[in-house]
Amino acid sequence: MPALIDFPLALQHPAIDALRGYLADVAAAVGIGLESCTVDHDTPVSAYLALDTRLPRHPDRDLALLWHEERGWAAAIETHSGEDLIILDHLGGPTVLPPPHRVARFLDDLRTRGPAGVEPPAIRTAGTHDDLARLLGQWHLPGQPGAA
Repeated sequence: MPALIDFPLALQHPAIDALRGYLADVAAAVGIGLESCTVDHDTPVSAYLALDTRLPRHPDRDLALLWHEERGWAAAIETHSGEDLIILDHLGGPTVLPPPHRVARFLDDLRTRGPAGVEPPAIRTAGTHDDLARLLGQWHLPGQPGAA
């Protein structure tokens, strides 16, 4: 169920609160606000970050960052027909939760050098939903309870 990130919904996944904090940090690192993010609460959880930029090779298509609980981050461009986004590149690495500055560097590299052509990563998971919530626990929104 996609939802705007700040909608007060009954949480279906134990990691959603912590994911909001992580996405807020990533959004800030790439120069956008949390209002540009949506989260799909279904399992596996995923997120969409709308960016205020286009790539020179695709000047008529908006760029977005996608996060997936099992595959991590990808960069994609919008289609004109409402079809699925076109994935341009994946952020590789050992974790689906790289530090926000690493996601920002991935985006900067995409803007300056273009897609690196990284193959979609194999499913990498944090374990159970509780494990994902624990790993995300270091991120929290100001004024809300968070991990130490």
